[in-house]
Amino acid sequence: MLIQGQASSPRTAETVLQAHWRHLDRRQSGIKGLLLGATILSCGSVLAILGFLSYFALPIFSEGHLAEILSWEWRPFQGKFGILPMAVGSLSLAVTAMGVAYPLGLGICGFAHGLGPRCLKGPLMGLINFMTSIPTVIYGFVSVIFLVPLVRGAFPESTGYSWLTAALTLSLMILPTIVLLVHAQLQQVDARVRLASAALGFSPAQTLLWVMRPLAFRGLWAAAVLGFSRALGDTIIALMVAGNAPQVPNSLLDSIRTLTSHIALVVATDSTSQAYQSIFASGLILFGVSIAVNLTLRRLQSRAALPATGRHD
Repeated sequence: MLIQGQASSPRTAETVLQAHWRHLDRRQSGIKGLLLGATILSCGSVLAILGFLSYFALPIFSEGHLAEILSWEWRPFQGKFGILPMAVGSLSLAVTAMGVAYPLGLGICGFAHGLGPRCLKGPLMGLINFMTSIPTVIYGFVSVIFLVPLVRGAFPESTGYSWLTAALTLSLMILPTIVLLVHAQLQQVDARVRLASAALGFSPAQTLLWVMRPLAFRGLWAAAVLGFSRALGDTIIALMVAGNAPQVPNSLLDSIRTLTSHIALVVATDSTSQAYQSIFASGLILFGVSIAVNLTLRRLQSRAALPATGRHD
């Protein structure tokens, strides 16, 4: 009996192991199925949005209104429905906000990765993480209460609701996105080069500037692309503090209207009017910019992966 028990033990262990592997295979198959379903749903949603925008924008092309939509004057009561001033407003606001937020974000990351006291790194990154939980409308509301009167007092020729006010508020909102992306990239690089840099006698500042920065170059670009994308797609801040004047701005103190705020303002008009059709043209422009931004990010990510696979352009 003892010999039989000893002989059957390996077979029992093998059966248990096979059952375990079958269970793992079923779990992996289920996870793959869920991921495949999520991918199909995501792709279908994007295609559905594109189809929706294209369908409702079709009258612009079929009725010959494209030249009127892509013009420089928005005066709906005079039959002028140009959205190019709003496109310029969106681009101007996003570029200006990035011009403020991106250098500030790099400075914060540099402070947290060797240029500042180590004891302040935790509270600083905790504050940045907390900023991500603040709703966009709160940024706009605080800007209306504090920043608009400040700009109005400093520049009496301005109402305070201006390109400058919107850019400063928007830069504060996109700052956490930039900081967290750059911070994550620098952490990955820091784990690989910390000991080697210390062995070579580099200071933390030298390590950050001459070792980590070149290695994190793709991550820095990715943060810039995503930060710009978020700035371009914001609606609430532009709607609350930019002034919503459909014009090409001549200075930072002028009021502007973006494509996103234009959609929010016009969407409640008559659905058969040309003004209503213009919001779908605006949506297609924003959709195209979003695709370009995502393709750029994918390109940067693929190039960043080339050294690890041994490939070279």
